[in-house]
Amino acid sequence: MAVILSQHTRRKNIPQAYIEAVLANPAYTAPDRKDPALTCSFGPVPAFGNRMLRVVYRPEGNDIFVVTAHWDRGAKR
Repeated sequence: MAVILSQHTRRKNIPQAYIEAVLANPAYTAPDRKDPALTCSFGPVPAFGNRMLRVVYRPEGNDIFVVTAHWDRGAKR
């Protein structure tokens, strides 16, 4: 399984290791409110002060396509 980042996600300059860590071990997941084909995973990133990272993705065959990722101050812990 590969994690594929969209161009939008790559422009955010969030290290791919942070994104992959949240995907591998999220604190919690939820369906995207606007698009049921997407899933949101949330997880704290210890190397970034335990700020919550939100990763929005969809399966693409055996891979995961990350639509976007961003720091989410409003995410519950």
